[in-house]
Amino acid sequence: MKMKFAPLTVVLAALLTSPSLVMAQTPSASKPVVIDAAVTDNIFQLYEGIVTKIDKKTRTIFFKNNEGESKFVAGPEIKNFDQIKKGDRLNVTYELAVAIELIKTKSDGIRSKVETSSESASKLGEKPSRTITNTTTIIADIVNVDRAKNLVSVKGPSGKVTVVTVKNPALMADVNVGEQVKVVYFDAMAASITTPKKK
Repeated sequence: MKMKFAPLTVVLAALLTSPSLVMAQTPSASKPVVIDAAVTDNIFQLYEGIVTKIDKKTRTIFFKNNEGESKFVAGPEIKNFDQIKKGDRLNVTYELAVAIELIKTKSDGIRSKVETSSESASKLGEKPSRTITNTTTIIADIVNVDRAKNLVSVKGPSGKVTVVTVKNPALMADVNVGEQVKVVYFDAMAASITTPKKK
């Protein structure tokens, strides 16, 4: 039998344990006016499987799905280990969302990048679950506007220029060189173990 270990271990170790995360302060803009928000949201199923065996002495949990069997050693950080039972379902998902907001403010020459992280976990006595989210906010300058093609070129804090497509052509009239855009990248990874409902 083919046993998968490393990929699932990395994902679960990051989610079901308690890593120390650095919190950053997000700068607040002075009453920005949003004229457009282009949002994409994608959720990817990384792993789904059923608990087939639990070794309580070594705290090893075995999971199985159509692609084979995987295992994970639960560290002492997982307080709810005793709640995991054979037949429980493991679900690991990854979500990526990108929001682009055009801000009606004159550029003051300051471009920035701020990263924040947060996490949430199950309460004592519940099935183990953990969600880790990361948000990156970039303030960039609009350096070029192509109204014929609905394209806006923006320069971020690293100096790199990125071309963005504006979905609503009518809003291109309000986009001008010298203004700023705020780009927000959000990604989250979640792992949970649940008891399937009886049919």
